[in-house]
Amino acid sequence: MQSVSPPGSRWPDGNTKRVLFLLDAASGFEAEILRGWIDENRPKSAAPTDVQALRIPSSRRPRRGRAGVLEAALAGVDDVLFAPLRVAWLAPEKEGRREARLIDLLSDPRDPGPTRARLVRRFFPDRCRVVVGEAATASALRKRWREAFGPDAETAGLENFVVRQAALALDRAERRLRGGRYKIPRFLKEEVLERPSFRAGLERLARDLERPQAKVRRAAERYLREIAANHSPLWIDVFARLCRSSSTRGYERLRVEPSEIESLRELSLHHPVVLLPTHKSNLDHPVVFRALHEAGLPPSHTAGGDNMNFFPQGPVARRAGIFFIRRSFKDNEVYKFVLRSYIDFLVEKRFPLQWFIEGGRSRSGKLLPPRYGLLSYVVDSYLRGKSEDVMLIPVSVAYDQISEVGDYAAEQRGAPKEREGIVWFVRFLRSLGRKYGNIDLRFGEPLSLRSVLGAPTGESATDDLLVPKLAFEVCTRINQVTPVTPISLAMLAVLGAGDRAMSLAEIHRALADLAAYVTKRGLLTSEKIRFESEEKVRDTLDLLVESGVLERFEEGPEVIYSVAPDQHLAAAYYRNTVIHFLTTGAIGELALLRAADAPPGEGATTFWEEALRLRDLLKFDFFFPHKDEFHREVREELALHARDWEQRVDDPDEARALLESIRPFHAHRTLRAFFEAYALVADRLAVLGEDPVEDESSVVRDCLVWGKQYVRQRRIRNAESVSKTLLQNGIRLAANRDLLGSESPGLAVRRARLSGELHDTIRRIDAIHALASARRAGALR
Repeated sequence: MQSVSPPGSRWPDGNTKRVLFLLDAASGFEAEILRGWIDENRPKSAAPTDVQALRIPSSRRPRRGRAGVLEAALAGVDDVLFAPLRVAWLAPEKEGRREARLIDLLSDPRDPGPTRARLVRRFFPDRCRVVVGEAATASALRKRWREAFGPDAETAGLENFVVRQAALALDRAERRLRGGRYKIPRFLKEEVLERPSFRAGLERLARDLERPQAKVRRAAERYLREIAANHSPLWIDVFARLCRSSSTRGYERLRVEPSEIESLRELSLHHPVVLLPTHKSNLDHPVVFRALHEAGLPPSHTAGGDNMNFFPQGPVARRAGIFFIRRSFKDNEVYKFVLRSYIDFLVEKRFPLQWFIEGGRSRSGKLLPPRYGLLSYVVDSYLRGKSEDVMLIPVSVAYDQISEVGDYAAEQRGAPKEREGIVWFVRFLRSLGRKYGNIDLRFGEPLSLRSVLGAPTGESATDDLLVPKLAFEVCTRINQVTPVTPISLAMLAVLGAGDRAMSLAEIHRALADLAAYVTKRGLLTSEKIRFESEEKVRDTLDLLVESGVLERFEEGPEVIYSVAPDQHLAAAYYRNTVIHFLTTGAIGELALLRAADAPPGEGATTFWEEALRLRDLLKFDFFFPHKDEFHREVREELALHARDWEQRVDDPDEARALLESIRPFHAHRTLRAFFEAYALVADRLAVLGEDPVEDESSVVRDCLVWGKQYVRQRRIRNAESVSKTLLQNGIRLAANRDLLGSESPGLAVRRARLSGELHDTIRRIDAIHALASARRAGALR
C-alpha cells in the first residue's frame, strides 16, 4: 500500500500517548484497508491498547458510520490524539493526467463500489492510496469548537464538528496527492447556517421584517440552496473536458502567459483572489476554466445570472463551480443577507471568486461600464475583517473573431436578444463548427484591497464612490492587457476609409502605419504583427472575407476590399476591441486642430480646454483617468510625434504643422461613430423642444429608425454609428447635461446647443479625415 501524509512522520506525531484513528470509510472494504494500514505502520513503541480505530460517517457516503461513539473520547480525561484516515481512489492515468472522462459519469473512478474497489486494488494497486490527515488532540478540537460557536456553545453538535474537521483535514492532505485543482468547499451549507453571526442576523431580520423566525430561517436555507455552487471533483474534470472541446472546436490555440499563471498561483496561496474577466463571448468562462484547470489551479466560484440556469447547462455548471444569482433582488432583504453570508464564507476560506465585471456580454466590442453589485459585497466582506487582504485580478479574454458577432450586430440594430435555453445552447455549439483563429487570455496587474483601502475597519464602507473607483481601476488595468490583434488592426484600416472600398496596396500602407504606431507605443500584441508584405495583409483580410465581414472584388484591374453589406457593426466590433489605445491620440488631434484656429498666444489654453471638453463628452464610452493623469497621457501621446509640441502649440501655424506631422491619424477611425450617434440623439431631443422624455428606450428606438434614414441620406457617414449601445450612451450624456427632464429651464435652447456642439465636433473629424485622405492621395502619386 502507498500513502500520502503531511510532512513529517507518516504515523501521527503528538505529545499524547493514545491515538484514535477516525476512519473515513465508505465501505467495509475501505475500513479493512485502513485498519490494515494501521497495523502495518504502528510503531513498536506504541502499545496495541493505546491505538484505536473508529469508523465515522463517510464524507462520500454521509449515512455510513456513527458519530455518537466519539462522545466518550471527547469528554475523557486523557487528551486523545485524533488522526483521520481515508482511502483515496485515483482515476486511470492518461497522457500524464489522472482525470475523469465523460464515460466515467456512469461510474466515478474516485468513488468505486465495494466490488469494483476490490478489483482496482488487486489489479491496479497504484490507484489505491491511504491518506493521513493532520492529527489534533481532543483539547485542541474543543478549543476550535468554542472559537467557532462561542464560549457558551452547547456541546450537542461537537461530534459532528469533529467529523467535519476530520474530513477537512483529509481533504487538505488529499489535495497534495490529486492537485490543487480540486480545492472545493465541503460542508458549506452547514458551516454558513450554523454560524452564530448568521443565526443572529436572521433573528434581527425577523424582528425588522416582523416575520416568524422559523419562516425567515426556512427562506434563508432555500436561498442558500438556490445560490450556492455544488462542486464535484468528477464534474470538475468532465466540465474541463467540455471546455477544452468547445474552445478547440472553434479555435486553434489558447495562448496564456505562463508567468502570469504562476503569479496567480502564488497569490492564491496567501490571499483570496477575485478574477474579473471581460465578457465578449459565451466561451469566456469555459476559456478561463480550462486555463485554470490545465495549470492545476482550483475552479473559481463564478457568479452567473439565473437566466443561464437551464437544463442541462445549469446543473452541470453548478457542479463545476458556478453559483447562480437573481437578476434583481433589491427588495428581498433575506436574499441579500444570504448572498452576503455566502460571499463572506468564500472570502474567509480563501476560495477564488469570479464574475464578469461588465455584467453582460459587450455587444460593441468595447469594455462596458462596470457593475458594482458583487464587488460591493466583496469590499464589504474585506472591510468587516473576513480576510487580511483580497486581490482583484483584471482578466482580458481576447479573440481573433467570435461566432456571436452576427447576433450582436442584429441586437445593435434593434433586434431582441435571443432568450437562453437548450435551443439557443445547441445553436451556439453548432456555430463553433468553423475556425475563428486564436484566443488570448491575459491577467493584468493585481489590485490589493489592503493597499487601496488600508487595513480592515470592522465596519462597512461609508464612501459611496469607493467601489466605483475600484471598478474603474480594474477596467483600466483590463484595457492595458487587452492585446492588439491583426484582425483589429485590419478593421481600423478598412473602417478608416468610411464607406469607400480600398485596394490591397492602400490597406497595406495603412496597416504599415498602424503597426509602426503599435510598436512605437509598445502596446501588447497577441502575436508579432506581420504586415511586411501584401501577401500577409491578404491572409488577414481573407479571414474576414471567409467570415462574411468583408467582401473582396477581383473582377477589376486590382483587388479591392470593402465592408460587406449590413456588416459595419460586425466590423466595428473588432475595431472597438482595441479602440481605447487610440482614443487619447484622437483627442489630441482634434485639440490641435482647435488650437490651430486660436489667436496667437492662446493655442495652449485652447488645446487643453478642447481636450477636456472631448473627454467629458466621451466619458460614458471610455475609461479616462483623473485630470492630472489624463494630461500626462496626452503629453506622452503627442511627444511620440514631436517632443517640443507644447512649446510650439501657441503659434497657429506651428499647431497646424504639428497636426499634419502626426502619422497615422486616429480621430476619423475611432471617434466619428460615437459623435454621430450622440448627435443623432441630440437632434431627436431638439425636435422635442421643451417636452420631457417620458421613456428613454422609446427615444433609442426612434433614433434607430431615424439613423437608418440618415445613413441613406449621407447625413451619417458611418453605418456603425446607428448602434443601440452608442445611442444609449448618448442618452446618458444628455441626462448628465440635464436635458431629459421637464423642470429644467431653457430645455429647448440647451438641447439645440448640445446638437450644435456635437455637429461642430463632427466637422472637425471631417477635417482630420480630409488630411488622412490627402496624405493617402499623395502616397499614391
